[in-house]
Amino acid sequence: MRSRWALLLDADEYDTLTRMGPSEIARFLGESEYGPEIDALGSRYSGVDLVEHALNRNLARHFNDLLEWSQGTLADLISRYLRKFDAWNVKTAIRGVYSETDTTVIDDDFIRAGQFDDALLATLEECTSVAEVVEALAETVFGAPLDDALDDFEETGALIPLENAVDRTFYDALLRGLNATTESGTREFVKFLRAEVDFRNIRNAFRLARSGADIDPADYYIEGGRLFEASELASLVENRDELVARLRESRYSDELGPALERLESADTLMGFEHALDASLLGYADHLSHVFPLSVCPVLAYVLAKEREVDNVRAIARGREVDLSGEEIERELVIL
Repeated sequence: MRSRWALLLDADEYDTLTRMGPSEIARFLGESEYGPEIDALGSRYSGVDLVEHALNRNLARHFNDLLEWSQGTLADLISRYLRKFDAWNVKTAIRGVYSETDTTVIDDDFIRAGQFDDALLATLEECTSVAEVVEALAETVFGAPLDDALDDFEETGALIPLENAVDRTFYDALLRGLNATTESGTREFVKFLRAEVDFRNIRNAFRLARSGADIDPADYYIEGGRLFEASELASLVENRDELVARLRESRYSDELGPALERLESADTLMGFEHALDASLLGYADHLSHVFPLSVCPVLAYVLAKEREVDNVRAIARGREVDLSGEEIERELVIL
């Protein structure tokens, strides 16, 4: 894991990338550990398209490598966690159909690092309606929850009920049967997951608080964290100052401090959410040092690698539409 961490881009390299055009970014990546993907795809794509495809393929390569060298409990825990990319692919298919996106674009956005096979992904990208996507997933862990949420989607026309069902199912499947375990390695895994659930609930709470919409926060609460109960979230959402105070006194106060300061000075949630992502990365990195021989360093690396891919993608897209370096830097999350 240390060798893989050493390959991640640093702040100076991000600074260099923000001054490059899409083709220059692709060449830069070709001289880095993304080289195999750039070389393999260079005859078919160029510019931002080449960067996008190379990023997704590189991500899948690294995470499949994690599974290949892990064994026993470690392999089981990593496999469970990498199902987050099944959740990603489900939401990608739903969003693609909803926005009438071309099937080739949907396929490009799939990340083949979970448990879905190519046959299922091919079926999902060919669906022509959200109901077809839900039907195609009937035999997966997401099938029943999506079917239950389909009525709300059809009534409101909003994707939130479906996407929330995907997230809640993912975390429920991850934590099922693990909370009562006494095995040391699994205890650290549960600690990490509970933190991730807490951070997801924090994000959802602030989104609801800022939206002012007449929505019951309990409907979007994800079980498994330790900061909130579903029954108390509604009152906290109605009083943002109380919510902020609660977080400042929580077990994550050190990690959330910069995010909360950024929230109080920001006009939108974007800056806060980026700071929240950085806080979760910091907490995961902290756990990896406290439990260096557990699964935590692997999970921290997965988060960091995901964030690197998101950062490079944001830089490439920003440069394509001529955003300034300062504007792009506001979109980056760097630990």
